[in-house]
Order: sequence, then C-alpha cells, then structure tokens
Amino acid sequence: MTLRVVIADDEDLIRAGLRIIVEAEPDLTVVGEAADGAEVVPMVRQQRPDVVLMDVRMPSVDGIQATRLLTALAEPPKVIVVTTFDNDDYVYDALRAGASGFLLKRTRPADLVQAIRVVSAGDSLLFPSAVRALAVSRAGARPHPGIARLTAREADVLRLMARGLSNAEIAGELVVGGETIKSHVGNVLAKLNARDRTQAVIAAYESGFHSPADHR
Repeated sequence: MTLRVVIADDEDLIRAGLRIIVEAEPDLTVVGEAADGAEVVPMVRQQRPDVVLMDVRMPSVDGIQATRLLTALAEPPKVIVVTTFDNDDYVYDALRAGASGFLLKRTRPADLVQAIRVVSAGDSLLFPSAVRALAVSRAGARPHPGIARLTAREADVLRLMARGLSNAEIAGELVVGGETIKSHVGNVLAKLNARDRTQAVIAAYESGFHSPADHR
C-alpha cells in the first residue's frame, strides 16, 4: 500500500526538500503541494491523501486554521505539523486543532518518513517534554467534563499517556495485558471526545488533571 502525502509550506525550498525525502521511499508518494493553507482543503478533497505535512506559519490561511478545516472533513487526513521551533504557541494551537503531532524542520529524513507511517497507522507523534512545556501556561485553564467520567483505571491510563508511554509500556506499568490497555485507551479517547492520544493528553493538562509537576 502506498501512502499519499500532501505538503503545505509557503517556502518553495522546504516543499522541494520534503518532496525529495518522501518520494525516495517506495511506500510513499506526494500527491500535491500547497503554498498556503487556503489551497490545502480543496487539494485534500481532490487528492484524498493519508497524511498532510503542514507548516503553521503561512501568509493567508495559517496551518492552525487549515488543520481545523481538515479535521472537520468527513474523512480527514492525518496532519503532521512541520515547524522551526518546538516551543512555538502556533504548534500547540495546531495540536489543539487536531494535528496528530509535530516535527522540527531539522528532523532527520528517516524520522520524517517514519512519522508519516506512524500517524497513518493511527498513532500520534507525542513528545511529552515539548507538550508539557507548551501546556504550562494553560494548566487548569479548560475544565473538561469527560475527565469526571473516567474510571479509576482509565484515569491511571491517561496519566501514563501524559508521560508519553506507549500501550506496551502502560501495560507493563499496570501489569495487565496489551488488549486491556488498548480497550482502556479507546474508552479514554471516547469519554474525552479526543480523536487521538495527543488530544487526550492536551485535555489532561488543560483541565488540570495532570500537570508538569507530576513528572518530577
């Protein structure tokens, strides 16, 4: 199966470089390029990519609004924010808008192509230290009614998700089977109305359920 990719960046050189990296892989292909967020939505509707590599700072419609529009589609692609600075508020806002994660523009080519494969498979690119740093000023700012609906075990699972643990690592921490954890994660996402782990972790921080101090 070949994964279809759209690249959205207002810099010609960045788009060209990303295209070269993506198309060097036998299982990846670039099906479109956009120089502005306004071009992305119609392109996605036409080309139906699996993944969009999205710059956040673009002149007309930025990557945050473009991500919000894409995730509202009936069959949305996965969005990976490609950015210069990992502590940029734009990155956090793009994650809140529905992006599955982010990569720095200095990321190694091998990590970029692996990221495309990871998010297309339904996982998130969650970097706990960076998300924690972005969330510090927002901790407790957005109460989330879904938090109260979590069972005790689901709450444990969300705390471990916020630490960046994978399902296998959570299973080891709680000494239960992988399928049980997969079920708990699914319940957490449903109760928080989160489309992926990134959205669930953001909710955990913003509601005050989990804080950066919990990692010390």
